[in-house]
Amino acid sequence: MKIIVTLILTLFICSNSFSQDLPHYMTDKEKEVYKNYQPPFTISDDTNPPPTPVRTMAEWEQVQGIIVAWTSYNSIIRQIVDYAQDEGLVFIVCSDSNTVRTYLTSGGVPLTNLKFVITPFNSVWCRDYGPWAAYSGISDSLKIIDWIYNRPRPQDDQVPVGFANYMSLPIYQATVAPNNLTHTGGNFMVDGNGTGFSSELVLDENPTKTESQINDIFQSYLGLNRYIKMETLPYDEIHHIDMHIKLLDEETLLVGQYPAGVADGPQIEANLQYVLNNFQTCYGRPYKVIRIPMPPSASGQYPPTSDYYTYTNSVFVNKTVIVPIYGLAQDTTALRIYRENLPGYRVVGINCASMISALGAIHCITKEIGVSEPVFFSHAKLLNTLNTTAPYEVKSYIKSKTGIASASVYWRTDTTQAYNSVSMTQTLDTFKASIPPQTLGTKIYYYISATSNSGRTSTKPLTAPSGYIKFAIDNPTSVIQNNSAPGNFSLSQNYPNPFNPVTKLEFRISDYGFVSLKVYDVLGNEVRTLVNEKKSAGSYTITFDGSNLSSGIYFYKLTAGEYYDEESFS
Repeated sequence: MKIIVTLILTLFICSNSFSQDLPHYMTDKEKEVYKNYQPPFTISDDTNPPPTPVRTMAEWEQVQGIIVAWTSYNSIIRQIVDYAQDEGLVFIVCSDSNTVRTYLTSGGVPLTNLKFVITPFNSVWCRDYGPWAAYSGISDSLKIIDWIYNRPRPQDDQVPVGFANYMSLPIYQATVAPNNLTHTGGNFMVDGNGTGFSSELVLDENPTKTESQINDIFQSYLGLNRYIKMETLPYDEIHHIDMHIKLLDEETLLVGQYPAGVADGPQIEANLQYVLNNFQTCYGRPYKVIRIPMPPSASGQYPPTSDYYTYTNSVFVNKTVIVPIYGLAQDTTALRIYRENLPGYRVVGINCASMISALGAIHCITKEIGVSEPVFFSHAKLLNTLNTTAPYEVKSYIKSKTGIASASVYWRTDTTQAYNSVSMTQTLDTFKASIPPQTLGTKIYYYISATSNSGRTSTKPLTAPSGYIKFAIDNPTSVIQNNSAPGNFSLSQNYPNPFNPVTKLEFRISDYGFVSLKVYDVLGNEVRTLVNEKKSAGSYTITFDGSNLSSGIYFYKLTAGEYYDEESFS
């Protein structure tokens, strides 16, 4: 790793200037400064994109800890530290660790799992300027990704460099032309599978670049294959999407809801419909939408005549979710919605009434850092089905740096009973196991567990075994998968795999009929049709040439009549 030296860091250390109580929005004075502002210059060999493809982690993945900046709203940050240190490390960016320790101790917070990063900073809003955690490939080496902060706060802009050096991690900065990108973390969320979301603020703040050029930068630095952008809201002054929407998992959107026609409600609904009408999840299915209230002030007023109260501005810290509350009647409803939709999580609230006037809450003042060697799961949850005769196949792509030693599915039909265990079979990085068929009306609760060759065990969902994925033998919520196939219907793993650039795919069908064999990328986009015609019963071998495709994971799906199967290759 090359150590990054920043010229501006030396300047501010010499002047002994640290934080200020700056609001989330840009002050009038800063707006004047910003007209001629030049971001801090960094001497670095790492302003090019990462040399190999990366994957940016999602918030609900396993973290080693979170970052906070010790300046404004210390009583709120103290509560965050108290909850977060139960789940992992808390990296506290500060100028004097002794002052922090004294304040924490005075509030009864134990001094455990704390790391103090002594580096200059301007403000508390580390979500916006803080480092982004990404992994080489899927789950290999941890890297730090950075961009130009959209505020004239040069010390904040350099915190990712200070953190990367503190952790001895490589950092890649989208700060030098042609890859210079101005952005803010509160206006960015990812699903961990190559999809990102922002408001169109990211377009407005990079006026010299086309949308295609911006997408290319996000693909190169953060591994995005799809970047969804929504219109900005009329009353949300900072235009950060974390003020009204949040991903709870790869397929679930938590969306803030106003009364009909009130405040930003109409634009939020228009944005939601834009997403639902034009995009599917990374598994090619419609997004699930959970509504949560956007509460009024205690006097019953909504923006623009009151502060921007929001419950979506929460943060995951492993098995805990910290939610902003305000001492309002709607607080109880908001916490209930989180608990109902995130089984197994400890959901806690912190009163943020004292800070919401600065246009931010819990998510805005925290930033997660992933573990150094994760076990990554990509699993399309089983949905309701009317099938009572065939087993329910649980399939997951599972990847770790050292490989997977073992994986199992745990399932039960009664939350008061113990789980049953089924070992998963492995074909490259795809793991499968089946849950036995159940009678109509049965509810099935399951999770996946995997252990890497280095000894790390993780689960999907992370909160298992108290948390789980649930489906019912009942009316389907999506297209029913027909897993019962005739004995002469099969799709084999391609060979060789991985391949470069040619591989062979073999399949067998039992009856004359229409056959389709198609290749999809990890987002569910069709990239090639290999077979699309009627064929007689028998075995077939198809050659696939991927020389015009990017390196990565692809899926191929065989359909013959009412039967289908799919596999993955890379």
